[in-house]
Amino acid sequence: MSRLAGHVHIVTAEYEGERRGVTITAACSVSDSPATLLVCLNGANPRNDIFAKSGSFALNLLGAGQLDLAHVFSGQNKVEPSERFSHGTWEPLETGAPILREAVAAFDCRLIDIKTVATHIVLFGEVVAVTLGKQKPALVYLDRDYRTL
Repeated sequence: MSRLAGHVHIVTAEYEGERRGVTITAACSVSDSPATLLVCLNGANPRNDIFAKSGSFALNLLGAGQLDLAHVFSGQNKVEPSERFSHGTWEPLETGAPILREAVAAFDCRLIDIKTVATHIVLFGEVVAVTLGKQKPALVYLDRDYRTL
């Protein structure tokens, strides 16, 4: 799987005042009518239960120059989950899920389905709002390293 390049995203949710954000590469478009995305998350992490409880999520696409944010939300640099949202500028759109103001693009989604596949949960979301940021090269992950494209 390390040879499968993936755009780097931060997927976020908010439920009853608690926020969660995770760096991921497993996300893609499912349909354009209605606009629908899917996101894959580690099913073994109990902190990811918030995505089902909240009924919504946001997919924030990262670009060149946002490697530090990817590290913060992956846990690589040991920032506590409760402190992650102090990095970057975050605000809600329609659903209440945190949107990164500096994202290349951000999709605010209403959760419409969840499937368990092997070790992961797959979230399906109908896009209810979109923001577009400054256009810049994409941040991708390939061969266990970050690159820009």
